[in-house]
Parts: sequence; C-alpha cells; structure tokens
Amino acid sequence: MKTWWGLLAILLLIPSAGAQISTSVSSEGSWKDPDAGERMFFPRDMLWGWAQLDLAPPHNEVDPNLCAGDAGAVQYGGANAPCSMFARYMLSGMLEVRPFGRGLLRRFMVFGAPTFLFGKNLPQTLYTWSPNAIGIEHSWGAGVYLNKGFEFRVTQHFLFDRLGARDKTLGAADLGNNGPWGRYMTVGVRKTFGTRRW
Repeated sequence: MKTWWGLLAILLLIPSAGAQISTSVSSEGSWKDPDAGERMFFPRDMLWGWAQLDLAPPHNEVDPNLCAGDAGAVQYGGANAPCSMFARYMLSGMLEVRPFGRGLLRRFMVFGAPTFLFGKNLPQTLYTWSPNAIGIEHSWGAGVYLNKGFEFRVTQHFLFDRLGARDKTLGAADLGNNGPWGRYMTVGVRKTFGTRRW
C-alpha cells in the first residue's frame, strides 16, 4: 500500500515540476519553456560564460600563497630569489554548459572556472611587468536550476597547477602547491537576482 501512495505522490509532483518550468527571470536572463523546435541535445543556447583580465598595480600583486610573504628577504636571495610567484596579471573565466534542450534535464548544467596567473614579483623587493606564467587554479562542478533564480551546485576545487619553469620547488621560500585554499569540495545554493540591462 505504501508503494501505491509513493507512486501517486510522484505522479502528482511531476506536473507541478513541469509547471515550474514556466517563465522566471534571473540575472542570466529569462527562464522559459523551450521552443517547440528546440533540440533535445546541444541546444543553441547551451553555453553561457564570461572572461576577465585583471591587472594588479605595483605594490598590490596577487598572492596565490605559493611563496612566503617575505620571499624577497636576503636569506631567500633578495631580488634574485627563485620563488617570485606574485602575480601582476590574472586571466579568469567561467563557462556553463547546459547540454539538454527539453524536459526536466534542461535544468542540468556543468561548469568550469579557471584562473591563470602571470608575473614575476617579490613584495617590497622586485616589481616587474613580466608576463611569466605562474600557474592555473581551477574548479569544476555540476548544478541544477531549481526555481526563481535558485541553483543547487556541487563544486570541486583543485590544487594549484604550476606552469613552465616554475613547476618545481623554488627554494626555501616555496610553500608548495596548496594555493590559497587547497583542495576542497562544496555543496551549495546560488541565488541570482535582477535583470541585466543588455
């Protein structure tokens, strides 16, 4: 008998879930029913994202926590210290992929968010405009659009990956690859609000 009640509850909830696919507005645009001719897989609006280039002025470099804060001290080599991974430039972005165009799976998405760091600086010792590659910090995950701008997300954040000649231990001031936050996984809810003007 309990099985029948469970099946009845599911049958009653499916139409209400479908009704919630109607129009709702978030900062990423309007959520609406798909067009009648929308493809099931890889719809035309499956990609959304952004990219950003930041410049950190002298005395305000990005510190990915790979070198000790006093890495430019005399005991580490001064201006010639090998651990000079304080960034001048930061290239970051986010890409969301929503591979399904119809049905309840339309709410599902996967995303990635890389951040590339470039520069060769030592606080209070060496300030350059060098574009030397430092490394990449990245995360990825999956999410489901719930309703009214709410999304449920699961995110995996990885350790910092060094690039090029800096992919090795760089002296006594080197703190390792944990980066600012180390490796972690989160489960969360995102709320978007407002409407973009463009």
